[in-house]
Amino acid sequence: MKTLRSLCLASLLLSTQMGADWTQFRGTDTTGVSADKVPTRLAESIAWTAELPGRGLSGPIVVGDQVILTASSGFNQDRLHVLSFSAKSGELNWERQFWATGRTNCHPKMCNATPTAASDGQRIFAFFSSNDLACLDLEGNLQWFRGLTHDYPNASNTLGMSSSPVVVGDTLVVQVENDSESLAVGLDTATGENRWKLDRPISANWTSPLVLPGAKPADTLVVLQSSKGLVALEPKTGKEKWKYAENCSTIPSAAISNGVLFVPSKGLTALDVRAAGEGPVSVWNSGKLGPSTPSPIAIADKVYTVGGAGVLSAADAKDGKALWQLRLQVKLEDRTSGGQFSATPVAADGHIYLFNEEGVGLVINTSGEKGEVVASHDFKEQILGTPAISNGALFVRSDRHLWKIGK
Repeated sequence: MKTLRSLCLASLLLSTQMGADWTQFRGTDTTGVSADKVPTRLAESIAWTAELPGRGLSGPIVVGDQVILTASSGFNQDRLHVLSFSAKSGELNWERQFWATGRTNCHPKMCNATPTAASDGQRIFAFFSSNDLACLDLEGNLQWFRGLTHDYPNASNTLGMSSSPVVVGDTLVVQVENDSESLAVGLDTATGENRWKLDRPISANWTSPLVLPGAKPADTLVVLQSSKGLVALEPKTGKEKWKYAENCSTIPSAAISNGVLFVPSKGLTALDVRAAGEGPVSVWNSGKLGPSTPSPIAIADKVYTVGGAGVLSAADAKDGKALWQLRLQVKLEDRTSGGQFSATPVAADGHIYLFNEEGVGLVINTSGEKGEVVASHDFKEQILGTPAISNGALFVRSDRHLWKIGK
């Protein structure tokens, strides 16, 4: 019981610290949930807009006053950009460019700059679909560069790769999973050298690693998802701690809240992982809650998924009981927008922020008995990347622009 309380406390502390930086895909703790209070009126709260080069599906990250994201340009998407903007003013702090060393072919909907960057607070790790990985300091100075295709020549697929790396302590975990040479590596954040390498299921996979907090920092695990299931590893050694061997989705990633994983498997499956040494315990399964492209998000005692028909479903996190559904459709001046969703939702202060592929942002109030669309705004550009939340502001990107919604 003491261990259970410690795990819950560690998870709570990690979540409440998200009000500062947002250092990787779905935030520092990879939950997508912030303790901040963020404006709900999107149109009236746009603080600034910055122009971006090329294309980019990667979400922004925030480190201090820097909003950092990646882009790729050129006919072959072989020019790689890492950009830093001032969170206060939107001015460009610096930009660095590199040539891709690996394969840049991607599905038209994707691009080379699809994975979201990560940071340990001192360094920035910018990963691209071409398996190029650049490490820069916060001033934009190159620290090291890995062209992983040089080391693993067959690691690629014809549609492009989108898995975002995560930082756990002084280890950077990168999934490079595909139809040929499929692998995951744990890299020393200071040098870029391999700490470990694992062979992974040979199958195209676009999911991202998940951080599973422990009672102590040393007990924190990283969870990898693939079509063959989940595996939890020690970040520094790659040693396997437990496994879930049921088939999982290869697009949306699992979500976590209060020691329970919500896994896109057979619809949606809840796994209690608080007794991590003994492996996960299946709590419930619902075939009606399967997410489409966006990953699920768990907030307090509820879990939410976005289905292929553009419907947001809410369920009780304890037993999977359906609570309500909301069609994500709004009337605009020139059309009715529903559409498809690719960006994973983020949440703050009882509200979920969703962006569809048409570029329409929706704010959903989840505090009542049913979900309610309380605000929307048409950004008039395709939005596929997951937003970031930091210091009371929401940061959203399209191919061409980065917006700050906040003070």
